Amino acid sequence: MNRSDSIALFGATGMSLLELIVVVGIIAVISAIAVPMTKNSLGDFTLSGDARSLTNAVSLAKLRAASDFSQARVFVDLAGKSYHVETWNKTGAAWVTEGGTTTLASTDSFSFGVVGTAPPNSQAVIGQASACVTNLGAAIGGTACVLFNSRGIPVDPAGAPPAVGAPTGNYALYLTDGTAVYGVTLWATGLIKLWRTNPTATPSWVLQ
Repeated sequence: MNRSDSIALFGATGMSLLELIVVVGIIAVISAIAVPMTKNSLGDFTLSGDARSLTNAVSLAKLRAASDFSQARVFVDLAGKSYHVETWNKTGAAWVTEGGTTTLASTDSFSFGVVGTAPPNSQAVIGQASACVTNLGAAIGGTACVLFNSRGIPVDPAGAPPAVGAPTGNYALYLTDGTAVYGVTLWATGLIKLWRTNPTATPSWVLQ
């Protein structure tokens, strides 16, 4: 095979510079579309995972209160973006942490952003649950608490434990990453619901 035959052979089976540029351009366009979509999907999975984990913690506190025939609560550190379950120790007259503390993903926080109204049949005015209280009944700043009585019913705190108020349907916990808002609400009967909406002043809550 002479030199001209070799050039003809490789030229016929290879790619021209123009074809290579076209292929690279197509890859760049596909990447520009796919990367943001993948990032958004991963972010939504992360936020929904945090929301469902928080819902499970609320359910666990409810079960612990009923099974131990004592009080239980979900203690939320709003600024620290963490929460844990606590049960009331009757003998020691103190709150005892059960299990470990769960921290939200770095992109998530306890907030409802610009959302202006609560999910249907829940709070009259949107807001995080009321603050947790110390063993002496003093409110703990920067916290939110969902408290259950010994029958697993959400109740308002009424001073120093074990005193409790009436059953309430005003409890809710909200978290967001700026692209969506999730809310965990409770009915006075103890029914727990998880909701989702886009971050807008007039939300359209969807039950999850």
